[in-house]
Amino acid sequence: MKALVTGAAGFIGSHLSERLIDSGATVTGLDCLTDYYPREIKERNMARLRRAPRFSLVEQPLAEADLDALLDGVTHVFHLAAQPGVRKSWGRDFRVYTANNVEATQILLEACAGKPIERLVYASSSSIYGDTAAMPMHEDARPQPVSPYGVTKLAAEQLCHLYHVTHRVPAVALRYFTVYGPRQRPDMAFARFFSAVRRGEPVTMFGDGRQTRDYTFVADAVSATMAAATRGTPGGVYNIGGGSRVELLNVFELIGQVTGRPLRIERLEAQRGDMHDTCADTTRARTDLAFAPTVTLDEGLRAQYEWMSAVHA
Repeated sequence: MKALVTGAAGFIGSHLSERLIDSGATVTGLDCLTDYYPREIKERNMARLRRAPRFSLVEQPLAEADLDALLDGVTHVFHLAAQPGVRKSWGRDFRVYTANNVEATQILLEACAGKPIERLVYASSSSIYGDTAAMPMHEDARPQPVSPYGVTKLAAEQLCHLYHVTHRVPAVALRYFTVYGPRQRPDMAFARFFSAVRRGEPVTMFGDGRQTRDYTFVADAVSATMAAATRGTPGGVYNIGGGSRVELLNVFELIGQVTGRPLRIERLEAQRGDMHDTCADTTRARTDLAFAPTVTLDEGLRAQYEWMSAVHA
């Protein structure tokens, strides 16, 4: 396999790139290392990759890259590059999301049209569902996102389908459900919770704590992504969930057990764009991709906390 991974310096992208290298693939990473969070964190994500002889990084925005050259000889494309964050996607910043999530995806798909690529795997999100889908969420449910971020992820997903239908680009979309684990972005919930506990500060809780999420450990998300590259049906969409749907209040209990420190909770109003519940129906992924999550929430939280403690020791 010769792979192009967009967003290779990010949380999931760096784990995926390492797994690809370990499997014998040659990987070109494309990442513009935006200032959404500090560059030093992304460099730390890539520390092992930088030493790998079959990995190279092109530091450039996707829209400015020479994609014809980058795609030369590539067998698989993994499109993980995106502007993340539900709460920051409102207002004037929306233009950043449309540029990085929608326009960049169209540019990549256009470049892939007519090339002998075996699969293009697109990292979508459970944010596309919104709050009206029945539980557990099935891929055929009507998408009705409640955040501008979710709108852009859905738009990019639709572009993947469009380019499959019209140009036979073998695109497969994966709807990740709340991925966590080592290297999680500092703005994401578990990273913020653990950081607050380590500093002895209150943990911020938006809403009443009764909201639920289907938490997916990063290694399981990567396994699904690898499987989609060979087993995914072109034009298809798959839910990728960890099978650990838990209330936020229960997460705080688990974090207290993992850290051995009591949590002080500061409650704030629910934030616009935050979905109240998510739960993935993964039947399709189990059938087509042989996807079966292996890491429990307790195990995953311990792994993330141990990693954060080692990094900040």
